[in-house]
Amino acid sequence: MKMRLFGAACAISVLSSPAALADPGWSGEGALAAGLTTGNTETTDVGLGLEVEYEGGVYTHHGELAFDYAEQDGLESKNRIFGAYQLDRQLSDRLFGFFRTSYERDEFSGFDNRVFVGVGLGYDVIDNAATTWSVKAAPGLRIDEIASAPATATAPAVVGGTEETFAVVLGSEFEHAFNDAVTLSNNTEILYSEVSTQTSNRIALTAQMTDTLSARMSFEARHESDPPAGREETDTTTRFGLVYGF
Repeated sequence: MKMRLFGAACAISVLSSPAALADPGWSGEGALAAGLTTGNTETTDVGLGLEVEYEGGVYTHHGELAFDYAEQDGLESKNRIFGAYQLDRQLSDRLFGFFRTSYERDEFSGFDNRVFVGVGLGYDVIDNAATTWSVKAAPGLRIDEIASAPATATAPAVVGGTEETFAVVLGSEFEHAFNDAVTLSNNTEILYSEVSTQTSNRIALTAQMTDTLSARMSFEARHESDPPAGREETDTTTRFGLVYGF
């Protein structure tokens, strides 16, 4: 656990270093949080997150990395890594095209790895000083590697394998600033495929304490329409943490 947390912390440190901040096109945040998870695991966990953005002309690069870990009675009970990259190309004042790819590894979800690659369109519904709201949609390819699992008293055995299916991602990103210090955000993503549909919603309240440091409280719900046998459909995470913005 310590090595994984150290590696994620190093990534945040490098990308928020003075060399990276020297370019005005860069912005982002690194977060450290602790929280309570319910669903497939009932744990108190720790999470590290990094979001970066680089804007240059009509192109904008978005990167996201998240790592969640927990132990219960000395045994690992949660281990999730999520990464995503998105390239936006502005087509008009509000319309943009984008390429998106994401990767997820969650050892306690029943899936070893999950990958999505797609191209689509997005639209800025609201874009003013206090409120922003954008929506997006993209068809693409989804690759799921299902983990093998032995039979239990409550669930049959699961035979692992790789499934490639057509998929569609739908997204909504909303943010509202009540004042200069307090911001509310709500992000929703739906990833549909024939195998299963993932729905995630995260609402967060962020209060700025200094020019670069903020406190954040968030609640996230993730739902799997057709999880592997023996797995719960819904996981929730409630978190409290600190955010460093750059």
